[in-house]
Amino acid sequence: MRRERLVVVGNGMAATRLVEELLARGYDGHVTVLGDEPVPAYNRILLSAVLEGSHPRGAIELRGPTYDPERVEVRLGCRVLEVDRDRREVMLVDGERPGHERLGHERLGYDRLVLATGSIPTLPPIRGLVRMDGQLHPNVHAFRSLADADRLETAIRSRQARPTGTRAVVVGGGLLGLQVARALTVRGLATEVVEGTEHLLSRQVGAPGGRILARDLRRLGTEVYTGTRAVRLTDDGLVLDNGFTLETDLVVLTAGGRPSTALARRAGLLVRRGVVIDGRLASVTDERVHAIGDCAERRGVTTGFVPPAWEQAAALAALLAGGSEEYAGSRTVARLRATGLDVAVLGDPERTDGEVVEMTNPLVGSHRRLVVRDGVIVAAALVGDLSQVGLITQHYDRRTVLGPHEPGELLAPEGAGAAPPADLADDVEVCACAGVTAGRVRACAGLEEVRSTTRATTGCGGCGPVVRHLLEPAAAGVRAAPISAFPRL
Repeated sequence: MRRERLVVVGNGMAATRLVEELLARGYDGHVTVLGDEPVPAYNRILLSAVLEGSHPRGAIELRGPTYDPERVEVRLGCRVLEVDRDRREVMLVDGERPGHERLGHERLGYDRLVLATGSIPTLPPIRGLVRMDGQLHPNVHAFRSLADADRLETAIRSRQARPTGTRAVVVGGGLLGLQVARALTVRGLATEVVEGTEHLLSRQVGAPGGRILARDLRRLGTEVYTGTRAVRLTDDGLVLDNGFTLETDLVVLTAGGRPSTALARRAGLLVRRGVVIDGRLASVTDERVHAIGDCAERRGVTTGFVPPAWEQAAALAALLAGGSEEYAGSRTVARLRATGLDVAVLGDPERTDGEVVEMTNPLVGSHRRLVVRDGVIVAAALVGDLSQVGLITQHYDRRTVLGPHEPGELLAPEGAGAAPPADLADDVEVCACAGVTAGRVRACAGLEEVRSTTRATTGCGGCGPVVRHLLEPAAAGVRAAPISAFPRL
């Protein structure tokens, strides 16, 4: 009996998790992974940490298990030109097999196809970004891939020897923009952020949280301009729509990205913002084609975050390995990974209906917001103080029914009632990206085992300090009783 041929287009974080889950579940087909980048899979979330210098380049590589070539083949530098759904084939432009054997145009057959093509940057409407030959201006840099980070690193090094110093402008005040801005500032560049909406992180937090973030950035040495857009790049600098010009040596684009769906569109699949999928993570056009991660759209929603991509990968692996449970939908958990800035967002706290419990302390730089419906936390945003994020995430995930005073107690002043890592109950989640609890961390012998067996610290990296503390000998012996103060559904 011929084994099922599974082809995965994309070699990012979602694809890597899918392959690992398939192997763990005993999938008996053969998997071919097609990655268009010439390097092994890596953690894109930590690119800014590499730029900053807090993580070595090798630390962001996704070191999965050594794949059995009889079960999994990974081709790097291999771009898919077309998908022929009638013949169930993909056409490759070029590629390389292990051992550096070059491949020409090739048609590769599949029984099932998974699109894990991620997202691509979009250029903001700024005149002068693109030269007459169609290339980006040499001072302009996107920041989505390892190659982008390498180009920016080269540009920084070539300019840092100048006696006048280097100035940089980051276009975009979202999660990625703030991470890049902090990295550049830490590297010694005079950095400014331009954000077109009225406050930073406008998709995730409200105006009070955005103002605190802007204040923190200025305190850390990064100037912020909100409510204004860059309109033109000239020899004098970046011109804003208010007429002001920012002198700059480098412009980094972090505003705007969209699901990479060109291949799916050419194949005739239904695409809105992303590839429209059903409960089996299959295209509604073709049940033999699946989509996961940033390129997928379920019930009108695309995510763009690591936790949903990993959840989709695990759910699809279970289905392909013989399971029957359909994918219900992902929670959205976002963390800002930037030195000196602390942000966590659960769900959509600015647009979710419910009763709002909110506390802001601009003197210490903290803003906390819970959205509660029928006693259940349905969304949350924490800026500047993440001492209670583990407990809040636990209640959010479990749909704990809280009493009338308990949401306010969860937003108590900094340090009040916040359990230190050693006292966290075993069932408290400490890694939102991979859904890892304190107990699973304590069961590991060291950080490498945590990373390889649970994936904690390999997503946004925000759980690193708590994980390291839990692994200390004094903490390892602590086994707190599970939190049971609140009734649960």
